[in-house]
Amino acid sequence: MERQKLSKTEKSWILYDVANSAFIMILTATIPIYFRGLATAAGVDNAHATSIWATSTSAAILILALLAPILGALADYQNMKKKIFIFFLALGLGGGVAFTIASGWLVFLAFFIVARIGYSACNILYDAMLIDVTTDERMDSISSIGYASGYIGSCIPFVAGIALILLKPFGLSTVAATRISFVITMIWWLVLSIPLLKNVKQQHYLRPKKNIVKHSFRRLWVTFLKLKRDRNLLFFILGYFFYIDGVYTIISMATTYGGEVGIDSTDMILALLLTQIVAFPCALFSAKLAKRFGTLKMIKSFIIIYCAICIYAYGLDTSTEFWILAFAVGMCQGGIQALSRSHFGKLIPKKEASEYFGFFDIFGKFADFFGPLILSFCALALGNSRVGVLSLVVLFIIGFILISKSEK
Repeated sequence: MERQKLSKTEKSWILYDVANSAFIMILTATIPIYFRGLATAAGVDNAHATSIWATSTSAAILILALLAPILGALADYQNMKKKIFIFFLALGLGGGVAFTIASGWLVFLAFFIVARIGYSACNILYDAMLIDVTTDERMDSISSIGYASGYIGSCIPFVAGIALILLKPFGLSTVAATRISFVITMIWWLVLSIPLLKNVKQQHYLRPKKNIVKHSFRRLWVTFLKLKRDRNLLFFILGYFFYIDGVYTIISMATTYGGEVGIDSTDMILALLLTQIVAFPCALFSAKLAKRFGTLKMIKSFIIIYCAICIYAYGLDTSTEFWILAFAVGMCQGGIQALSRSHFGKLIPKKEASEYFGFFDIFGKFADFFGPLILSFCALALGNSRVGVLSLVVLFIIGFILISKSEK
């Protein structure tokens, strides 16, 4: 990171990563385990529980992927970015509170999809705000600090929730303790969002039009044509589609896969906490390495490591191996996401950042849609997800080849 101190606006933007990372932490760790408990209690077997969870995750992602470019195009107009952000923040928090009090697994899934859509839509706008809070020269560093802060900061409400679940104070049941942990996360998400709402202003924007919805659809087509003509941007975003598929699938399906191969729930949760802790310094270090060796070279290095992770995960069957896997993922997870975001932010026109990040998100979300479906198919067709995990290597290889073309 440069010697220049973080500005108030940069700090406020970074703090939202701490806010929303708490939700993605429980989404990765405790929510799938809680859902599996609801489903199996209702008579659903393990393989089908994996399939249902993967399909529901894909459904939420697909809905958001279809909305992403439209939301991005609308958000580029003056004063629209934060208004849309607030709407989806309320949707995400509302869905989170609703699934907390839901009793049956089907109702739980319905509200989970609502919360996931709200969370993901906020992230489109949050990512697009990166160009409003800092300069191109500082973008790798600020993006990496955001991810790093999110990883370590999210551990606070997560540890508080896990302590409740494991210790069960005041005679709480496991279910009640888990629900309280969800409430803690929602409060954390809300409170730490306030600085961004107060201090981050939309610096780059388009002037309002009489019919901004109609004009937004026209701009989508124009932007799509621009993407086709810009070789570097096109190959990068296509490559991103493939490699981020593997990254997001590993994030969203880790505990579900671990539960299927017989890893104890407590071991999985603690190992994923290790991932957060390891990701904190590694995300910061990735920005320093990117400054020295180049952002794309670092992304390609992370892709190679992820290939090794998938091969290792194929044979995973003990808690110790899951811990090793969690450590390896932590080394790469924050770096590849942060550098991908900042590299894309440096390639695009600033006044149309939200629209371009809408396309960035649609590629990411469609990727996240296909990854869980691969595991879902393997779970149903083969009775387990091991082959699905191994197949993610192909996605990483394709991504590596495509982003290599963006350098030429």
